[in-house]
Amino acid sequence: MGFDELRTQILAQFPSMGPQLRQAAQYALDNPSEVAVSSVRKLAEAAGVKPNTFMRLAWLLGFNGFEEFREPYRRLVTRTGESFPDRARWLQSLAKSGQHGHLYSQMASSSISNAEHLFSATRIDDLSDLARRMVSARNVFILGLGTCFSVAHGFWYVGRMAVDNFTLLPQHGALPMDDIARLSADEVLLVISFNPYRSEVAQSARLARARGAYVVSVTDSQASPASLEADQVFVTPTRTPQFFPSTQAATALLETLLAFIIAESGAGVIDRINAFHRRREETGAYERGFG
Repeated sequence: MGFDELRTQILAQFPSMGPQLRQAAQYALDNPSEVAVSSVRKLAEAAGVKPNTFMRLAWLLGFNGFEEFREPYRRLVTRTGESFPDRARWLQSLAKSGQHGHLYSQMASSSISNAEHLFSATRIDDLSDLARRMVSARNVFILGLGTCFSVAHGFWYVGRMAVDNFTLLPQHGALPMDDIARLSADEVLLVISFNPYRSEVAQSARLARARGAYVVSVTDSQASPASLEADQVFVTPTRTPQFFPSTQAATALLETLLAFIIAESGAGVIDRINAFHRRREETGAYERGFG
């Protein structure tokens, strides 16, 4: 069994799993590198479950034991070639640099790690396929609430310079459902959601899928509520020493998706971007620098 087939099987059985199995399954979905190399005891400690829970998960999925279960993960890690640069000395030097040095080094470490995990785990073909789908869609709706709103807004704001089918949700004075209730099969809904998950986002994804729209989830887990309703899922790490989830990896993913969208849009997109900036220059929106 390949990793993609295993992931599909886990997600299919996820809703019917008990709490402990679900916790182990979610950890296995979101941490393939750890599953590939760690012992059952270490995995269980990291996932917050008993060691035999991972054994039960393997048996539930039709494997004879844990070693057989982890084999698709090992092949995945070998294929993606994850190898992270040795930055320990630099991070240690940051930790010694004054009152906030340790916190600064933790922020630097988590930011770099999040970016590395994102780009090593995300497939170019998946982003390319989504870019083509968005370019050809009648409308692309983008939904992010709370701390995710700024990520959604940035993606929409830059994207609308190049394409004219982007709509940010919720629109002023409205609920997300107001627009999603009218979605159809030739439209795309992109939702951005991190733990703790907003119920409105999962409800919107569920309704959009029922309407036949193509649903894309940018999130921190394959098993997040919106992801279980999505046609395509992109997991972006959110690790940080702070109390709020980091959105750096999500922003990097969406910036890359925008680059792919522009690449797929043809020569006319350059004219649209130039016209957008020309209108701003003509209306005095930009302040010219000195020198």
